[in-house]
Amino acid sequence: MIWRLFKREAPRGLAVETLHRRINDASRQPGLYTGLGVPDTVEGRFECLCLHVILVLRRLETLPEPAADVAQDLVNAVFLQLDSSLRELGVGDFGVPKRMKKLGAAFYGRAETYGAALATKDLATKDGEALATALARNVIGTPEPGDGAGLARYVLAAAAALEGTDLDALLASGPGFPSPDAFTDQTGAP
Repeated sequence: MIWRLFKREAPRGLAVETLHRRINDASRQPGLYTGLGVPDTVEGRFECLCLHVILVLRRLETLPEPAADVAQDLVNAVFLQLDSSLRELGVGDFGVPKRMKKLGAAFYGRAETYGAALATKDLATKDGEALATALARNVIGTPEPGDGAGLARYVLAAAAALEGTDLDALLASGPGFPSPDAFTDQTGAP
């Protein structure tokens, strides 16, 4: 504790910590769970966190330096959080590396899948369906693509909002994720 008084935090480190906290907050918005079908479980929260981190990383990939360093610092912070969470859940020292390897593979697999679906310019057609299918399967946990439609609309709006954000704005005010409540229909179904 006392060493923190003498340690000078790097400004980028503090900015990444704040960015990570804001992404965590966005991934825990109640509307994602109550209105868009994300299960309120450990797995559902992991999937939702991954989704939001992937969206921010996609934006950081397109920005000039030092965005690549910020992206790496963000990934490191996320995986340190996951390691800590596993330990809090009671996973032992021998089980943590095995679980982290699985979580890492899941994270990078989803990044590739979501990135491919978001990379196309015409998201309202086939690849919009591919995104909804991937989100239904990975995040919501159902094989029905229609179950991911509301979440897909949310992700597309979030990606569009992030496109207009530069590195300074990302680090200063955080990513501007939309309210999930705007992407459910009037009956509350996604």
